[in-house]
Amino acid sequence: MENPRDMAEHTPRSERKRRDSFGMFDGYDSCSEDSSSSSSSEDSEDEVPSIPASLPIIKNNGQVYTYPDGKAGMATCEMCGMVGVRDAFYSKTKRFCSVSCSRSYSSNSKKASILARLQGKPPTKKAKVLQKQPLMAKLAAYAQYQANQQNQAKSKSVVPVEGFDWGQYICSNNLVGAPVSCFKHVPMGMCWGDIAEGVRVEVLNSDTNLSTKVYWVAGIVKLAGFKALLRYEGFDNDSSKDFWRNLCIPEIHPVGWCASSGKPLVPPKSIHHKYSNWKAFLVKRLTGAKTLPPDFATKVQENMQYPFKKLMRVEVVDKTHLCRTRVALVEQVIGGRLRLVYEESQDGTDDFWCHMYSPLIHSIGWSRSIGHRFKRSEVTKKMEGQMDAPSQLFLKVKDVDQSGDWFKDGMKLEAIDPLNLSAICVATVRKVLADGYLMIGIDGSEAADGSDWFCYHSASPSIFPVGFCEINSIELTPPRGYTKLPFKWFDYLREMGSIAAPVKLFNKEVPNHGFRVGMKLEAVDLMEPRLVCVATVTRIVHRLLRIHFDGWEDEYDQWVDCESADLYPVGWCQLTGYQLQPPATQTTREAPLNVSKQKKKTAQYKGQKKKRKIPVGRRPIGLGGPLRRRSFSGDDEQTPPHYLSHFSGSGRPPTSGVEHDRSLNSGNSILHPSGRWHQSSFL
Repeated sequence: MENPRDMAEHTPRSERKRRDSFGMFDGYDSCSEDSSSSSSSEDSEDEVPSIPASLPIIKNNGQVYTYPDGKAGMATCEMCGMVGVRDAFYSKTKRFCSVSCSRSYSSNSKKASILARLQGKPPTKKAKVLQKQPLMAKLAAYAQYQANQQNQAKSKSVVPVEGFDWGQYICSNNLVGAPVSCFKHVPMGMCWGDIAEGVRVEVLNSDTNLSTKVYWVAGIVKLAGFKALLRYEGFDNDSSKDFWRNLCIPEIHPVGWCASSGKPLVPPKSIHHKYSNWKAFLVKRLTGAKTLPPDFATKVQENMQYPFKKLMRVEVVDKTHLCRTRVALVEQVIGGRLRLVYEESQDGTDDFWCHMYSPLIHSIGWSRSIGHRFKRSEVTKKMEGQMDAPSQLFLKVKDVDQSGDWFKDGMKLEAIDPLNLSAICVATVRKVLADGYLMIGIDGSEAADGSDWFCYHSASPSIFPVGFCEINSIELTPPRGYTKLPFKWFDYLREMGSIAAPVKLFNKEVPNHGFRVGMKLEAVDLMEPRLVCVATVTRIVHRLLRIHFDGWEDEYDQWVDCESADLYPVGWCQLTGYQLQPPATQTTREAPLNVSKQKKKTAQYKGQKKKRKIPVGRRPIGLGGPLRRRSFSGDDEQTPPHYLSHFSGSGRPPTSGVEHDRSLNSGNSILHPSGRWHQSSFL
């Protein structure tokens, strides 16, 4: 029987490439620190034992050229862009890789040839002469790589935001990131598939002396959201060269990409000496392994296209009066998050941040259709380019039948307080609207005119039947001023002459969300909704998640639904170009006002509890005069650029001897019953 190796040698190259499911042969043959790119010798990596292994080598027609550094021996053809050994180039100036390129440089074909190369088209007849020169024929199409990088930059598909190091944070504390499949609203959330530890990819090889871009195969060692800890093939249990990468950035490719794209695979120099036949090593190691889908990068691009455009008009909650909505214009779209500017804002600083799937935004005319309060805009002339956002772009709510046994005014329930998202409070249905919407008020803290009522849909995961907190061992915040503690629903309903809303009317669906206690993620601080922070899931109650902001006290935790569009996997900010706020440190949290001008998270009312000392830098303003109001976007009087440090505002001296009310009065802020100013938002 004929030796399988001999069969492989006599098999046409195109046939072997089809049989090689990884496309490794062409990719590897194109360049190696230890092997030849010449098609005349399949096993030529063993033919030059006399060459020191520390020197990269390249063969051209049997002649070996060495260059001890990354640049000294290299040149780039000014005609075709090919990179190769300088001594092998044509002419004294070494400007061209061949006679053909030299002669055609000034010809009429120059422009067409360059355009064809940049567009990835087949080379012209003159350019095909290059293929007869085995000199670096596949080492690196460096010019094409640069062109691709420029095109990707123009598309703005990925704008890396550096700063907080998720990789170091996860590894140093042995943390676990929530998988991308938990977040259906993010790019690739619905098509993440079987990407897990052990999947192989092709990435840039940073452990090399070559001046050109070369690649190598790496495997996923640990996965946290979009980010993966990668290890180059051949390092086995050696983690010294492990590195973190976002799997959705353009530099990550499925195995076989190098072969199909003409890019070189070069083993890392640290392990270069381990094997004499790296091709055989890769084929053996990759047989049966999984890699990314071939269209992975295309899907990422498609998933990062968002339907909302600048100057689209929407209705959004009025941050100064929660009971009504206002018209706002889309000013910015980042990763599906919208910066909305209220239509009446003269300077564009009166804004509000939310996700495009937030229950706080609606199509124009929504308020009138369901009977919700609405502040009519005084702007009579629209700007050029404005248009009403199509209704199909907004989050669809569950259809309900309001006939028969339905919510009624005065019914009691439990609800997450939108002004204090760490608390679930005693609440009342104040008004029943159309399409299943309800106006809710927090007992004991309502304004006389109902200006702080808030709107939840009857299927909202933020409202619960009476007794929910007791059954699930959650602290229920009683009405402010209620003295008969511990709070008992039976006694309270009898005293108020009220009835509890029927349990059957509430949303009892619990999806298989996949979250686990301790998982890390990136979460919006809903009290300052322009900020996305490093966070942890600390408790799970059915579909309800308790989100803790790393570095902050538990009193700033927030209850969030498992399907909230304000939760994101690790690496989402880097992928979309949004600024991630790192965990607070003890020093930055408690720095005195005269030392640090850092903005603190505002404290929140959690019902009656023991008084405790508050760090100076976190106390509200007093100054012996009228209180300076803050907007819900967390700034004073105007909104600075949204890419700010987590602590970009100013500290507040203490307030004393002032009794405050929950109502929303005039201005741009709410004063919470705790006597502390802070933003408002919803789940």
